[in-house]
Parts: sequence; C-alpha cells; structure tokens
Amino acid sequence: MSRQTSTRWSSGLGLLALAAVPLAVLGVFFVLPVAGMVGRGFFTSGSFDPVGVLEILGRGQVRRVLWFTLWASTAATAVTVVLGVPVTFVLHRLRLPGRRVLRAFVVMPFVMPTVVVGVAFRTLVASSGPLGRWHLDGTPVAIIAAMVFFNLAVVVRTVGALWGGLDRRREEAAAALGASPVQVLRTVTLPALMPGIVSAASVVFLFCASSFGVVLTLGGLRYSTVETEIYLLTTQFLDLRAASALSVLQLVVVCALLYVAQRTRTAQEQVLDRAGHRHTTRRPCARDWPVLSVTAGVLAFLAAPLVTLVARSLQVDGGWSLQSYRALTTTGPGGALLVTASQALANSWRVAVDATLLAMLLGVLVSVVVSRRPRAPLERRGLAVLDALFMLPLGVSAVTVGFGFLVTLDRPPLDLRSSVLLVPIAQAMVALPLVVRTLSPVLRSVDPRQRQAAASLGASPLRVLVTVDLPTLWRPLLAATGFAFAVSLGEFGATSFLVRPDRPTLPVVIYQLVSRPGEQSFGMAMAASVVLGTVTVAAMGLVERVRIGSLGTL
Repeated sequence: MSRQTSTRWSSGLGLLALAAVPLAVLGVFFVLPVAGMVGRGFFTSGSFDPVGVLEILGRGQVRRVLWFTLWASTAATAVTVVLGVPVTFVLHRLRLPGRRVLRAFVVMPFVMPTVVVGVAFRTLVASSGPLGRWHLDGTPVAIIAAMVFFNLAVVVRTVGALWGGLDRRREEAAAALGASPVQVLRTVTLPALMPGIVSAASVVFLFCASSFGVVLTLGGLRYSTVETEIYLLTTQFLDLRAASALSVLQLVVVCALLYVAQRTRTAQEQVLDRAGHRHTTRRPCARDWPVLSVTAGVLAFLAAPLVTLVARSLQVDGGWSLQSYRALTTTGPGGALLVTASQALANSWRVAVDATLLAMLLGVLVSVVVSRRPRAPLERRGLAVLDALFMLPLGVSAVTVGFGFLVTLDRPPLDLRSSVLLVPIAQAMVALPLVVRTLSPVLRSVDPRQRQAAASLGASPLRVLVTVDLPTLWRPLLAATGFAFAVSLGEFGATSFLVRPDRPTLPVVIYQLVSRPGEQSFGMAMAASVVLGTVTVAAMGLVERVRIGSLGTL
C-alpha cells in the first residue's frame, strides 16, 4: 500500500470516528423520537395501517389546518421576499452611514424568542394598542405580519451574501450598452440572484410553516398551523394518532424543502466562486429613492412592535411604572406561577449554557466531517446525505421532537423523562443545524492542500484540525456559540413538553402569563418578554461583532 493510499485510509477512518459520536446522539435524541411519533401514525394495535393516516388527513379540521398553514406560509414568504430584496440591496450595495448597525437591527427579530415576538405583536394590535382601531387582534393578518417580522433577516442575509459578492462589471457592461436600470435588474442582476432568492424563500416557508410560539400566542384556538395543531392534539385532545399523522406530513414537506435549499445553496456557492467576491458599494443617488423608501418603511415596521412592547411594559393604570418588572420577583397574581419569572430566567440561562456546550461539541465534529472534499463520487454523496441528515432538526417540528422524547425515552436503558438533561439535549438538537451552517462553509474555504501537506508530514487528523483548521475557525466559533445560545434561550416548542413544572424556562412562564386573564398577568408577560429579548439580543451582539454572515449559508 502506497503512503498516499495509507494516508487517505487513515484520514477516512479519522473522519468516520469523528462522525460516530454526533451520529449516535442524533440517532438516539432525534431520529428515535421522530420515528416514535411517525410509528404511532402508521401502526395501530401493532399492525401497519397507512390507510388510517389518509383518513386522518381527510378530516375537516385537519384540512382547514393544512390549508391555513399553506396559504399563510405562502403569503408570509411572498411578502418577506418582496420586502427583503430591496432592503438587501440598500444594506449590501449602497454606502450608508451606520449600515452595520442597520444590518444588526434587521437580524435582531430573527434571534428573538418566538413567544416574545408573539407578545410584541399582540401588544401592538390589541384593542388598547397603537393599531387597535384596525381590529387585527386574533386575525391572520397579525400572524402573517409576525412571520414576516421574524423571517426578514433570512432573506437579507441569504440574498445579501450573494449580492455583496457579485461582480458589478456585468451590470456596468449592460448599462454601457444602453440598458435601463430596470432592464439591468431584470436581465442581469435577478438571474444571478435567483439561487439565493429561491434558497431564502424555501427556508422562510419552512420557518413559517413550523412557526409555533407566534401562532400559538396570536392565533389562539381559532387559527392553527400544523405545528400548533400537533401541540393541541397531544396536550388537549390526547389524539396521538392524529398528531403523528400530521408529523409524518410535516416531515415529508421538510425533506423536500431542505432538498431545494441544498440544491440552490450549491448554485449560490458557484455564483460566488465565479464572482470572485468583489464586494463593491456606491453612494445613494436620486434613482434609489424607491428602495430607500421601502427600507425606511421596513425598519419602521420592525421597530413598531418592539417599541410598543417596551412602552407598554412600563405602563400601569395609565401611568409610567416599573411595577410589572418588580412583579417578576413574585409568583404573579394569586400565586399563578410555581416559580418567579426571575427564577425561570435563571433556569433558562443554565439550560441554554448546557445546550450550547453540547450543540457546539457536536456541531464542530459534524462540520469537520461534512466540509471535507473527497474525490470519489460515492464519498461525496455520502457526505451530502450526512449533511442533509443533520439539517433535518432545522425544520422538523420541535413539538414533534419534544413529544417524541416522551413516548420513546420512557423505558430503560433510556428512561430520561425525569432527567434534568432532557431539555438541554432537546434544545441542542434544535440549535445544531445553525451551528453546522455557521462553521461548515468556513471549513470548506480552507485549502485542502494544507491539510494534505500536514497529513503527509505525519500529522494525525486531530493534529491537522488543531494546526490547520482552528486558526481559521475561532471567529466563526464565537458566532456559532452566540447563535446556539440565543436559540436555546428562546426555545419554546420542545421545552413546553419536556420542562418540569417546578423548573420552567422563561418562554414557558411568558406563555403561562399570556394565557391567564387580567392586566397584571399580561403586564408581567410584557416585562418578562422585554427581559428575555434583551438578554437574547445581547448574546447575539457577539455574532455581529465578529461579522459572520451565517444566515447567508442556510
């Protein structure tokens, strides 16, 4: 065996060893719970019954839920793309003062907990809110607006990463040949941006269709998506088979959308490679006033619910007061809570730290494996499958995962229902895809010849990782840590199933307060939402400081 072949076999075995641990964790804590939910849909009394799934999907209520999920997610995706593209142009192609701050502000809603977004919009459209006279509370318009608010950053980052790297000489050549700005946009710019736009749209639709905290807070029992219907079927109606059938359908849609996102992301990377990453900007001119006006309107739209939430949290009986914030150290009116909101925040912090450590450990190992560039077609396909497998938690219902934990991890040797590790593990599974999407593109940018040279000199795979990859990876590691911590801190779907009543996280407490009648409870919910949103955004400030466009790699 030649030295080159021996090195290749050693490298392959090293990568296999690195992938073994995250694969085992993913298998036990994601595949097994999801398979347990799917199995309850297809198996009745121990026999395979696929017809039963079709019967459940044919119910009138299920059809209404599917239709609302489809059209609301489609409408929200269309509005998000239409508004996001001009904002992306302004923030990535025009030289504006404070552009970096504006980018951070646009990203802020995406990292806020969904339950906080729901409370903010409910405050905005409530009868006593600034938009109360429009009677939008409890309507699909409020739900769609909240989805747009939450997902606009996906379009700005995904399309912006592509737009900022396009070579402007093609546009300038078209303009020199007499093409108008509209013609240049239609014939040159948009075709080049289409991979990024399609990728962003598929991810936005995925997030809208699986939105949980926003819909549960704003839609109540009147409007449900597949995600919230699964939650209601399991917690209120105990119809586990119907919930499982919806989980099966959701899993099929998620796989299809992830496939589309993967294909378009490959095309996007090829465009960026051809463009040579020529980041060019120019000063605004008179013809830019339409996109500048749209951007100003979008920024006002993003600010409105946040400003309203903060202002209303400081108002009690028509005056300004910190009473709602002081009440966070109590159990609420009539002892509504088992623990105080401040204790719940401490619980959230501890759980998020544990989940972040686990997500980072697994994410680094996965990223090292999927970022390699093997020559053999079979190995390339294997890595592509592995990459897609670790992206599944990005879109599979957190409710499905959470309830799957309860129905599968309930007997030895995996009886973990009473374990304090269950919530951090579930949150780590939710955060893992974002960690991989942050780190793997950076590792792919490392010249493989450097690794080959180190390996040929006798360095082990671990030594190659430390000496070649880590010097490039440390800044993205900080960004990924910020993302994982923010996602874990605000996670609500799986946590609502798994958290112990005496150790709730702050998102769970906020929903408990929102669900109770009375101004005092809602005031506490608003104050707790401000606190949680502030902590989450502060953690994400690290991401903007290291200037990593991680959403652009989704």
